[in-house]
Amino acid sequence: MAIERIINTAAKDEPEEQEFEQTLRPGNFANYVGQERIKQNLKLAIDAAKKRDEPVDHILLHGPPGLGKTTMATVIANEMGAQIRVTSGPAIERAGDLASLLTNLQDGDILFIDEIHRLHRSIEEVLYSAMEDFKLDIMLGKGPSARSLRLDLPRFTIIGATTRTGSLAAPLRDRFGMIHKLEFYEPEEITKIIKRAAKILGVKIDDKAAGLLAQRSRLTPRIANRLLRRTRDYADVNGDGIVDEPLAYKALELLEIDRLGLDPADRNLLSVIIEHHGGGPVGVDTLAALTSEERSTIEDFYEPYLMQIGLLERTPRGRKATAKAWKHMGKQQAGNNPQANLL
Repeated sequence: MAIERIINTAAKDEPEEQEFEQTLRPGNFANYVGQERIKQNLKLAIDAAKKRDEPVDHILLHGPPGLGKTTMATVIANEMGAQIRVTSGPAIERAGDLASLLTNLQDGDILFIDEIHRLHRSIEEVLYSAMEDFKLDIMLGKGPSARSLRLDLPRFTIIGATTRTGSLAAPLRDRFGMIHKLEFYEPEEITKIIKRAAKILGVKIDDKAAGLLAQRSRLTPRIANRLLRRTRDYADVNGDGIVDEPLAYKALELLEIDRLGLDPADRNLLSVIIEHHGGGPVGVDTLAALTSEERSTIEDFYEPYLMQIGLLERTPRGRKATAKAWKHMGKQQAGNNPQANLL
């Protein structure tokens, strides 16, 4: 059975969790911390579109989960002064579902499609003419009597979000005028996000405690906000509600999150590679079986951060634990592996 993770970067479906994230989301670029290069490019495109009185070009946002793709889409809509409709790839099951969404849009509206890589290929094909020509081709009837009907659509913008750009069909990917990858944040940026969230939530937190939470937030805003919430709960029950560094340490210790932001599930994954397979390489399907996780979960939620901080390598033969991972796990590499010199 998979381990429930407080630092899971996936968005949770509970209404309380959704309301919490919605409360903390910035409404404009001025309050959006980080991703400076992307913000500059988007500001330029938005200002130009508003000057021409046109909708902004279609935008594809990609990167690991929890970095703010949905938030960025909302900010773009606010900056454009446009209405935004939100859906997801799995929710659009038939071409008729997509047709209903598109025909109900108004000029300048934004349609945000989360997990756009999970759209069915037949639905992707309907999007081609809709995105390029603002036309919608619908087949009426079946068999010899079937006929095609072309509908005019309002001039709208699609913002797609995905963790897997490689899973998108090339013709669909090519129809996005702007493609931006959201990167992991710097610790200083995460600290600013935590302080901003604390102010919104009415939590008193000192600079050292905010820095500590940032250090263990996997460079991801969603996790930072979640850790702040759990630390606030700990402070309310075990203190006077004020989050200082010693209290933050105790809260993180209770959550079993170490100095690199790893939780028991991360350490279990690294332990499997090091102890069961001598540091690797080991196939991802074998890892999935040994950790009771789905392959996609390992690829989307474990690997990006572990690779970002240099604990894991992805090779053609499988996954390998780096010298840094051996050291972090308190293990000694055997043999004369050159990597051991890095210790």
